[in-house]
Amino acid sequence: MSKFGEYVKSSYDELVHKVSWPTFKELQSSAIVVAVAALVIAIIVLIMDVIFGVQPWGWKGLLGYFYSIFG
Repeated sequence: MSKFGEYVKSSYDELVHKVSWPTFKELQSSAIVVAVAALVIAIIVLIMDVIFGVQPWGWKGLLGYFYSIFG
């Protein structure tokens, strides 16, 4: 058997018999944790952009700078 064939066979064996796959409920709870963490980080970045982005000399935040370059 070729090395590639052995690799495919051992990969299949590992995925079917050795990997412990999460249940649907575990997968849902992990997805919710990731979504909440991403939302919290996005809110923190938004707050930082608002606080540090509004300056008297015309700086409108990072997105304002980005849009002025590419918009």
